[in-house]
This record gives sequence, structure tokens and C-alpha cells, in this order.
Amino acid sequence: MAAESQKIVVFGAAGWVGRAVLTSLETHGHTIRASDFGPEAWKTYEEFDGSWSAGEVMHCDISDYDQVDAAIDGMDAIIHTAVLGSKGGGYGAGSDAPWLVNLKGLWNVLDVAREREIRRVVHIGSCQVQHPDGTFFDANVRRPDGSAYAVSKRLQEEMCRQFHDAFDMSIVVLRPCSINDSQLGLSKYGKPLGKQDVGSVCRHDLAEACRLSVEVEGIVFEILHTAGLPEADEFCNTAHGREVLGLTYQGDLRRFPENGDS
Repeated sequence: MAAESQKIVVFGAAGWVGRAVLTSLETHGHTIRASDFGPEAWKTYEEFDGSWSAGEVMHCDISDYDQVDAAIDGMDAIIHTAVLGSKGGGYGAGSDAPWLVNLKGLWNVLDVAREREIRRVVHIGSCQVQHPDGTFFDANVRRPDGSAYAVSKRLQEEMCRQFHDAFDMSIVVLRPCSINDSQLGLSKYGKPLGKQDVGSVCRHDLAEACRLSVEVEGIVFEILHTAGLPEADEFCNTAHGREVLGLTYQGDLRRFPENGDS
């Protein structure tokens, strides 16, 4: 039985994950509002994904509350994939960008979602699959690394926890690690893939996890690892995620040779 069509806004829609999310939502009949910071954002992956015109495009500075509010207006659900990219020195010493994009941006999304009583928020977090101390990554084990990227992504997750605890919001946090494209055989930087490690996931599988995270009824709050190889079950809660979402990973991550970008 097909899921009921919803009106869904995707933040970071022009990105590596966002473009795959748009394809998944379009294929399953949802009404889409695609939000990113400007027309130039859509050029980055146009050579791989082509142009997109299957729904509304709304440009938005995610650090601006009023612009985020306008982007969410009239929507049923939110998929938040926006993140400050690693190119261009955005995470350099003294940079405000990680905190404006990753934290103030997510705060705006969550606070508008609370105010507008949005039924479901899905957030793309980030985490290791294998803990450096050998600890099993369940939902309560946080990433331990300390770069500006890692800290801002961990704080995003804590923000999601707090909004759920304080306001009983329905939120799903997905924890990918290395996000590649098994269909194109490419990394997000356009490099041919080599042998994939246990933390890899195809962006199209991650997009399906996003879609299902919106569609599945009864979710209160979940933090779920997303990794495409079954070996990941030994290290993190991927099995729980497959069960909760009814997700089947389709990407063939075993077909790549030793050389290339892992």
C-alpha cells in the first residue's frame, strides 16, 4: 500500500544527499519544496543529477529565521540535509560558518517546526560506524571526535534530542558516515570508488531512509545509523534502523576495486 502523499520541504536540496532525496520523494508522489541557499548551489551536482523541476524551488539562507519560516510554511514534514561543506576553509580556525549553518540553521528549522506543529522532522546527522574504543554505537553513544565539523554535528543531534524532550516533537536523526553513489561508482567529490569500508552508504539508500523516516507512522524519536554493508550490524544500530523503517539497502558496495576513493 502506497504511503499518503505529503508536502515536504527539503533543506540542502541541491547537495549530494539532497538531490537523491528529491528523486526518492518524487518517485513516491510527494509534493516537494526544494530549499537551498541560491541558484549557484544547484550547479555543483548538475553534471551527475541534471536539472530539477519536479517541484517548487525556494532559495533560503538557513541562518535567517524568517526565511526558514517562509520555506516551511504550509508543509507537513521536513527533511534537513543542509550542512556546511568542507571545501573553501569553512571549518578553519575562527570561522563562524559552522555555527551559523549547522547550529543556528538547525535551530531555526526546529523552532519553526515546533511553532508550526510540523508532524515529522528528519535530520541528517553524522557519526562514525566503528567507535575508536570498540563501544557499540547505539542511539545513546555519541561520536567522540573533536573537530569543528564533528562537534557541530554532535551538537545538532543534541539539539534534536532537546526539542523532542521539551516539546514532544517527532524527530528522526540518521547517522551516516561515508556517503557515496554506488550507481555512478563515485564519491561526493566525483572520484571513482575503491573498496568500500564498513561505514559506507549509497546516497540513494540514505535518501530512501529519509523518505521512510517521513512516511512511517508512530515514530516518536529515533537516532539510527545508516550503513550499507551488513557487517556494520556488529558495530552500530543499523539493524534497528532497518526494522524501524522497513529499509532494504539496495546499493552494491562490494563491486568496487581496491584502487579509487574509499
